[in-house]
Amino acid sequence: MIKEIVKKIIPSFALEWYHLVLAFLGAFFYGFSAKRLTVIGVTGTNGKSTVVAMTARILEEGGLSTAFFSSASIKAGGEEKPNTLRMTMPGRFVLQRFLRRAADAGCRCAVLEVSSEGIKQSRHRFIDFEEAVFTNLSPEHIESHGSFENYRKAKGKLFKAARKVHILNLDDENTEYFLSFPAEKKYGYTMEGNNSASPGMITVEAENPTAAGEGISFRINDIPFSIPMLGDFNISNALAAVCVGLSQGVSLENCRKALSDMRGVPGRMELVVKSPFKVVVDYAFTPNALEKVYRAIKGNFHPGKMICVLGAAGGGRDKWKRPVLGKIAREHCDSIIVTNEDPYNEDPEEIIGQVIKGAGAEAVKVLDRRAAMP
Repeated sequence: MIKEIVKKIIPSFALEWYHLVLAFLGAFFYGFSAKRLTVIGVTGTNGKSTVVAMTARILEEGGLSTAFFSSASIKAGGEEKPNTLRMTMPGRFVLQRFLRRAADAGCRCAVLEVSSEGIKQSRHRFIDFEEAVFTNLSPEHIESHGSFENYRKAKGKLFKAARKVHILNLDDENTEYFLSFPAEKKYGYTMEGNNSASPGMITVEAENPTAAGEGISFRINDIPFSIPMLGDFNISNALAAVCVGLSQGVSLENCRKALSDMRGVPGRMELVVKSPFKVVVDYAFTPNALEKVYRAIKGNFHPGKMICVLGAAGGGRDKWKRPVLGKIAREHCDSIIVTNEDPYNEDPEEIIGQVIKGAGAEAVKVLDRRAAMP
């Protein structure tokens, strides 16, 4: 509530300077530690956490000690820990302290999940990004940014800052925009056989991509990749991480080894129960991601019946998508249970009601999230 009042009474230009000054002070206080690291930023709407985790594995397999910070997990030279901050990209001092810890621990690389909200608040400033990775783009945070175009422009600021290596998803229709930013070297990845006209771009293509059972498989230059993860979208995520590895001198064979036993990221297309029925947990909170999750589950397991527990969209943002998420669930699920999820300062009953508008009157409302689990 206080934040909303402050935003209304303080001019936007003053807020921008406030965020910029905080970013400088954070970097200054922790000795501009990013200069001692190869910093790789991963941005996009979906898949960022998985790409960060895959990238860290590949770089480690290639002998490059790597720290990472994603909305799922944090590691800076020590034990990997869950991210309990409930933020994709933390505040300036938290982020700069993480980079200092990583550098002091002797890490060579740091992989960061970079959000549009973080960029909007200059959290990426005074961090020397060498590489930028683009996963995909679909409408998200529109109420905050004002338009999809502004949302995309925010993502573009990472590519403007990272001028050494750009890694781009050639299967996404927004890639052309990100191609406009200059870089010393560009990689493009595809699982649909798309080629870019960008001169000098190195293209990495997944040949014979398959998602079946409890894993995905594909080939790159006759090297077979087999990864025990669900969803064909994870093939695209793996390609992004492989491109980072190649850009840092990691061989394709080491990339294959790194991913061969990777079972995913907690809460991201995670198979938590196998028998007598299967239970999959996923963090999908955008219409595009939820659609892909439901399709992947049907495609992998061909369920006779699919019961979906849908966490209502979090409070305070993107109200437009709540009935849309409900509608997608109605199209794919046999039964729908709509429950509470991070309402912040909003009425959870109202949020759930908006989701049910799309899900239909047959959807069951259960406010207690634990009780909602069938």
